[in-house]
Amino acid sequence: MKESKAVDERIIMGIDPGTNIMGYAFIGINGNRARLIAMGVIDLRKCSDMYMKLGEIFTRVQGLINSFLPDELAIEAPFFGKNVQSMLKLGRAQGVAIAAAISRQVPIHEYAPLKIKMAITGNGSASKEQVAEMLRRMLNISAEEMPRFMDATDALGAAFCHYIQRERPTSEKKYSSWADYVNRNPGKVK
Repeated sequence: MKESKAVDERIIMGIDPGTNIMGYAFIGINGNRARLIAMGVIDLRKCSDMYMKLGEIFTRVQGLINSFLPDELAIEAPFFGKNVQSMLKLGRAQGVAIAAAISRQVPIHEYAPLKIKMAITGNGSASKEQVAEMLRRMLNISAEEMPRFMDATDALGAAFCHYIQRERPTSEKKYSSWADYVNRNPGKVK
């Protein structure tokens, strides 16, 4: 699914990094309204060589950027699991996607999975299915248009999370000194 860019519209690209299936999504922001432009996956399962996969990620992400001309990229941060090798592979995939965006001068914003879930559902432990359903409703996507792979809706979640963060920025606490910071955040400093 691909639509053209409206006048005065900002486009946010979302990426859910992966070495087998990488999700991507594009949303258009016009004023305070968001709409789905496109979403899908880059299927890398047929490529057995890890370095060739990384090259394919770079090429395909650059191609998507060239096609949709996003103003910003929101990418999901790797989830810290127990398997170090999986984390390393995921980090490489994320790094290559970021490098592709940098090569096209697209500003990058990274969001932890918990932050994305909280922004969309209000629940950091929401399931992928719950996040996808909330996105479907918020963006008025028909059930038939929803992708088979959750990687695409995870990417859509990253893009929509960034939209929410940009529209409702969190207030930054101002501190007068290090002592002021320590006094106001006793659990963060030991």
